[in-house]
Amino acid sequence: MAAPRDGLGAVETEGNGGRSESSGAEVVLSSDPATPAPLCPHGPTLLFVKVSQGREGTRRFYACSACRDRKDCNFFQWEDEKLSGARLAAREAYNRRCQPPLSRMQCVERYLKFIELPLSQRKFCQRCQQLLLPDDWEKHGEHQVVGDVSLTQLKRPSRLLYPLENKKTNAQYLFADRSCQFLVDLLSTLGFRRVLCVGTPRLHELIRLKASGDKKSNIKSLLLDIDFRYSQFYMEDSFCHYNMFNHHFFDGKAALEVCRTFLQEDKGERVIMVTDPPFGGLVEPLAVTFKKLIAMWKEGQSQDNSHKELPIFWIFPYFFESRICQFFPSFCMLDYQVDYDNHALYKHGKTRRKQSPVRIFTNIPPNKIILPIEEGYRFCPLCQRYVSLENQHCEHCNSCTSKDGRKWNHCFFCKKCVKPSWIHCSICNHCALPDHSCEGPKDGCFVCGELDHKRSTCPNISTSKKVNKAVRKKKQRKSNKMKMETTKGQSMNHTSVTRKKERRETAHQYLCS
Repeated sequence: MAAPRDGLGAVETEGNGGRSESSGAEVVLSSDPATPAPLCPHGPTLLFVKVSQGREGTRRFYACSACRDRKDCNFFQWEDEKLSGARLAAREAYNRRCQPPLSRMQCVERYLKFIELPLSQRKFCQRCQQLLLPDDWEKHGEHQVVGDVSLTQLKRPSRLLYPLENKKTNAQYLFADRSCQFLVDLLSTLGFRRVLCVGTPRLHELIRLKASGDKKSNIKSLLLDIDFRYSQFYMEDSFCHYNMFNHHFFDGKAALEVCRTFLQEDKGERVIMVTDPPFGGLVEPLAVTFKKLIAMWKEGQSQDNSHKELPIFWIFPYFFESRICQFFPSFCMLDYQVDYDNHALYKHGKTRRKQSPVRIFTNIPPNKIILPIEEGYRFCPLCQRYVSLENQHCEHCNSCTSKDGRKWNHCFFCKKCVKPSWIHCSICNHCALPDHSCEGPKDGCFVCGELDHKRSTCPNISTSKKVNKAVRKKKQRKSNKMKMETTKGQSMNHTSVTRKKERRETAHQYLCS
């Protein structure tokens, strides 16, 4: 999981009363395909529009797809902004300077040389996060260097590399062994033979380790990840430097064809995509990217199989369920809690709100997925799926309703189950936390405030644009008028000063004559 961003986009988060709060800017997915987005060091940028409750912004702009902090990627361009040739050339030069120092081919050549070295000469620079060949030793003489890098360490690069820790740009939270082993065993049980790992480096490692150590295991894996450091450890058919927010392959068509071939092998049979996007990432561009990968897989399918879906495991926090299902209606959420090695809170087994909120969303029927009973999961015969131990079946909702692992209570006023810490508010007429604000932000449309649709489908959006346009014209007329008055005043003042100067010069000449 890498490259989170949640500042530029209107991201849903849990607010008071369970209502989602949105602010900032919203990604625009319906941009003109004939007009390609400008490029930043992380590939094609995304188009955004500033929004706030009840109104939308007047100008749209391009910003980085992967970084939410301008300090990490300061790209910004208005949609209607025209750039000079000099600025475009400077931008292209800057983008080239920001690319990894070594090409994909150079990384492969260095890796092949590295594994041929005797153990005593295999060194890794922790400061530069780079495998070192003997010719590199002098340059890194004062750095902290690890020696005797074994083949086992090379097969587990996520343990050799430092996790990126900038939470606003590229924080990496890596699967704990428990979750990683569960996923590998589950994929094997379900009969998959190829796994497209999108942002899941540790799962990729474990699949390859199992395949190399177990002759009966024939599962293959391809890793797509934005962390270019993995280029040092894998051949071209095992890793692609990739941005999942804009479906950008940094190494061009060659990497794209590697992914296409992997998905379409054996006519696309027994392949699954497993993705662990950054939790701050926008659901909308991720969904667009995943649909492009699905379309790539479908190209290898016959028309007889046009109804089939690419199996997917999308690992994300449970409170994004409605957003994910909005783009993928066939998805359901499993109760399995995914935990991470280097995250203080996302740990399995913790009680109440401190347990991991991360779940698996999938289009595989849940009755085919067995969750480990020894970890506190049980099979519900009424729902025909495995659920957490405290997720009790509600006879009124006719389902196991808990989302966060706790027992939920049924509210007869709301006609649904709610979190145990919520109570029904007679003022709001819905369940919320006891100390919630009845005047808090609501779901719904930014333009008109209605709850039954979003801004993108608002029937009043054209009216809103007309109003905004009229306001802009009024402001422009007022600005032009002020400029004219200022210019006129400056002109009159200039004429007055000139006349006074002429009179002084005439008087001076008269006195001197």
